Amino acid sequence: MTLAEAVRIPATPDTRPSPHHASRVLWVRHWTDQLFSFALERPETFRFRSGEFVMIGLPGEDGTRPILRAYSIASPAWADELEFFSIKVESGPLTSRLQHIQPGDTVLLGKKPTGTLVLDALRPGRRLFLIGTGTGLAPWLSVARDPEAHDRFETIAVIHSVRRTADLAYRDLLAHGIFDDPLIGEASVGRLTYYPTVTREPFVRQGRITERIESGDFFRDLGLPPGFDPEQDRLMLCGSMAMIRDVAAILERQGLSEGSNAAPGDFVLERAFVG
Repeated sequence: MTLAEAVRIPATPDTRPSPHHASRVLWVRHWTDQLFSFALERPETFRFRSGEFVMIGLPGEDGTRPILRAYSIASPAWADELEFFSIKVESGPLTSRLQHIQPGDTVLLGKKPTGTLVLDALRPGRRLFLIGTGTGLAPWLSVARDPEAHDRFETIAVIHSVRRTADLAYRDLLAHGIFDDPLIGEASVGRLTYYPTVTREPFVRQGRITERIESGDFFRDLGLPPGFDPEQDRLMLCGSMAMIRDVAAILERQGLSEGSNAAPGDFVLERAFVG
């Protein structure tokens, strides 16, 4: 028997503040058998910049540690709720459970959003290109609905590349609904372009975004001169590692430099998601 046991010293309660909010699920939308979105109640103290990501998770089963993953916030910084766009992975430690959440359930939300896919990491320019594959669209749903983006750039193009047409989640919002947005709807008319591409099914714009950029189809479709202009064009990249790597290489060959929060540049990518 130890001395502590002999004198029955009570255990000291853990008074450290939790690193997470326990946020209530407001709604869930299943786009396909592989994609879904959900919204969480936004804590009063939660602040973020459009384009940032935060840790999301669920308590561990049988008392184990919580399972957490980085998720880009899909709602703009001014929104009352926090929206997220996710894949479903049946064998995934988190998404195998997260895909079954219902309104009223509780999800763990980190308290420290961060990231480089923010306007502060870009130098001033005229045109902003937001290029994403799959759920890499999420931060662009945030940035494209931020009034600051429309104040800083003359035009904004949201580029979303997916495998199947059904994977074009948020298509109606980006093609039509965004123009009715109470904050940026009027400012976005004639200035915001939605550019979807599909790689594995017939579509009006078929093929990988890298192929369309290199062939010049991308620029012809948008009525622009071929190539990106280091003096005018600014880009953000999110999605598959292959797309980010290939597009970043194209941009560097064309004279654009990567930026960060500490040193703004011509394009940014989120290295937290890149191996």
